[in-house]
Amino acid sequence: MAAAARSPSEKSFDEMGRYQRRRRILLALLIGAFCALLVFGGSPHDELMHERIEAHGIALILIGIGGRLWSILYIGGRKSAEVVDTGPYSVMRNPLYFFSTIAALGIGAQTGSMIVAVASAVLCAAAFHIVTLREERHLMTVLGAPYKDYIARVPRFFPNPLLFRDEPEVTFTPRIFNHTLRDGLAFLISIPFFEFIETGQESGVIPVLFWLY
Repeated sequence: MAAAARSPSEKSFDEMGRYQRRRRILLALLIGAFCALLVFGGSPHDELMHERIEAHGIALILIGIGGRLWSILYIGGRKSAEVVDTGPYSVMRNPLYFFSTIAALGIGAQTGSMIVAVASAVLCAAAFHIVTLREERHLMTVLGAPYKDYIARVPRFFPNPLLFRDEPEVTFTPRIFNHTLRDGLAFLISIPFFEFIETGQESGVIPVLFWLY
């Protein structure tokens, strides 16, 4: 018996899945290249300032991880099935990307450089902006008028706390939650990574080719 023809929405969903997988690979390569470049950058700040920047960065990483977990509790497995507009999705349309950018700011801060921290967040936000435009076109096709109304009401990236609303309970998928938790914990690798680089630079094993202010 011949297989049933796939609907346009199913084809769109599969195409979106392939796009997201390519996006994750490309983003990982870009992050890897960025970190490789930072290996040879040193911080000219005094020890106290350097430690303060790193400490604030750790706090931002934890906020990013917590925010991503909060977001996935509401959206896990439902993104292309229905419009989710409660919890973090009531104040912004892309809280997962927003909190990932907060974490990127914290990761950049582990270099002890405010410029690198801000640059990390800006590059991350720019990459997510491109991804978001593609996803919005896909969701408007799949979800139609309800999603267009959601776009008209809720900001894309910067949260508006005045819009917050919640629901008594949410149902989530443990597999997706655990996957998001693993991804988030990977952000913490930046802490020992840059400490290792700093130790190598102080011992003279890793040369400092430029300064990160």
